[in-house]
Amino acid sequence: MGALRRKPWDHPLLAGSRRKILLTNLEESLASEIEFFAEREGFRPLYCCTTDALSLLSQDQIAAVVVGLRANKTGGGIELLRSIRRVHPSLCILAIANASSEELALAAFRAGATDYLPHPASIEELAELLDRHTPRVSLQDSTNVLVGDSDDLRAVRIYIHKVAATDSNVLVTGETGTGKELVAGLIHQNSGRREQPFVCVNCAGIPDTLLESELFGYERGAFTGAHLSTPGKIEAGNGGTVFFDEIGELSPYGQVRLLRVIEEKKLHRLGGRKPISLNIRIVAATNRDLDTLAGDQTFRRDLYFRLNIARIHLTPLRERKLDIPQLIDHYIAEFNRQFHAQVQGMDNDVVEHLLAYQWPGNVRELRNLLEGVFVTQPSEIITFSDLPDWFRNQHPRASPDLSESDRLLSALHASNWNKSEAAERLNCSRMTIYRKIAKYRLGTAIG
Repeated sequence: MGALRRKPWDHPLLAGSRRKILLTNLEESLASEIEFFAEREGFRPLYCCTTDALSLLSQDQIAAVVVGLRANKTGGGIELLRSIRRVHPSLCILAIANASSEELALAAFRAGATDYLPHPASIEELAELLDRHTPRVSLQDSTNVLVGDSDDLRAVRIYIHKVAATDSNVLVTGETGTGKELVAGLIHQNSGRREQPFVCVNCAGIPDTLLESELFGYERGAFTGAHLSTPGKIEAGNGGTVFFDEIGELSPYGQVRLLRVIEEKKLHRLGGRKPISLNIRIVAATNRDLDTLAGDQTFRRDLYFRLNIARIHLTPLRERKLDIPQLIDHYIAEFNRQFHAQVQGMDNDVVEHLLAYQWPGNVRELRNLLEGVFVTQPSEIITFSDLPDWFRNQHPRASPDLSESDRLLSALHASNWNKSEAAERLNCSRMTIYRKIAKYRLGTAIG
């Protein structure tokens, strides 16, 4: 099979590294031409009718909007352009006319168009305008990202921004390796506390004998060896966010002490008499079912209610395989930098095996597998023989048994998201590809 292809300038650091452009109110022939150009040049076109444009813009990170202007129709796209600009004052909006006139160009600019393409519009001109007005992703902007475009992950990203705007406590749930600490960090980075500390507490690693000193700190002389007054982790996060990882493992005694801190918004250091006021935001995470633990009285119900104000659940990777190809690109780029390598991608049969695997360790397991590949210094294209022994022993070289949705995803990925080429790979029509994309809800993720 062929190898995964990548544009030389298209840095695959995250799902949004291929800039998304929204196309609306365009004639079918022009829309098809733009689609072909966009996929060829590394953009990711999203199509919608005019009535859905504003809704989609509020749910996704769109780099630019291409609006068709129809001089021979009432409204003709001008009102839509004006509505988009009203809600998104800094967004790049390119207007393409089906019949050029000075009057239409002036109307477009008055309505808020960033730039205007008269009829007949050339794709080369459109490419130049998109490159000029849509900045590409930089390394500095993508150190902490949730990689993927599955519906579940898109919903999580939207909710993170809503939660970050508040000071409410947050409970993050999900299996081990799904990225709970990453979500906690993103909540902090997008909040008003971003300039203040972000402190992590591993609840599973603190025995009761050390809990007081670790979490609450101690005063000089509080115990043998306490030569200096030392703040605990909670106090160290004052003004910022304290992340309690594996909160379900916190001992009953620790639960009581944490509940008191939340209720009183102050703490006492070990050996201290003066209370210390606190201004912290608490984010807690667990891979356990706190609802059940609270019902069994294994976890304090009152503490559970204090933590479970806003809730974010991360679905396992096996339930969002749409994200796997993008995660592969992300980690290849990361390990290229770390190992000073120049890996360009991987054989498509390797991608198929990765799609067929159920990933009990979730995203963390995928990352560890790819790091293991880089340790062995693979060639420019990762082949099946480059995969770790444990994976190859579980998955013989024969073609894996993929579901229909996984075969579709594999074909789209192998063809660099070109639907015509994907149809050839699957020996079906282009319209069948579109129907399957709609069936498996892949449309918003791949354009």
